[in-house]
Amino acid sequence: MPMRVECKNFESRTYANGETVRKCNLDLAPEAPWRCPEPCSGFERRLVDANWTYGSLVTPKTPEEPPGLDDGSAAAILDEAEDIINSIGASVLEEWKQPEAKKRRWPFGKRKQGP
Repeated sequence: MPMRVECKNFESRTYANGETVRKCNLDLAPEAPWRCPEPCSGFERRLVDANWTYGSLVTPKTPEEPPGLDDGSAAAILDEAEDIINSIGASVLEEWKQPEAKKRRWPFGKRKQGP
């Protein structure tokens, strides 16, 4: 079953460079952007935009499914990639916070405050 765009947990975002991300916000579609699991425990029909007519900002067509996706290998690769990102997440966050901790001090004594 392809990604269920009518599900309220489906999200699509297109970036300025033209790349589009299609995903399940509940992380229940391990083979996104090509497939949702059948049956999906998180499926909830999107009601807010039912029967709307979309303009030029329509989600681009889903890319062609790569060969060999039937054996679950794509989900395994994506899970492995997610594990790698999660394993370094804390250290990346710590590196990102370090510049805040090392605020520059004025090298010539106390600065004047205000006029």
